[in-house]
Amino acid sequence: MASKYSGWLTLKLGIVGLIAGGSIGFLYRPSALIIGQLPFCTVITRGANLKGVEQVLIPIAQSSFNHMMTIAIIGAAIGITLGLLLSRK
Repeated sequence: MASKYSGWLTLKLGIVGLIAGGSIGFLYRPSALIIGQLPFCTVITRGANLKGVEQVLIPIAQSSFNHMMTIAIIGAAIGITLGLLLSRK
């Protein structure tokens, strides 16, 4: 019974870490030169919805997405590690 509980705890903390890391990554994403930080829908699509002159912002959207996902994965790894450590006690 304890191993089933520890598996769920690890999974839950991993998901919480993923969401927290993604949120932090979104808040600290790189800014564009004049307009500042790009909107969420532009970042999550990596700039695929940009048309015309706005296509200049595609590399920034891709960088913002990569930044957000990297921090989300780090958050998930921290959450999973915490879940594994807490389940041992």
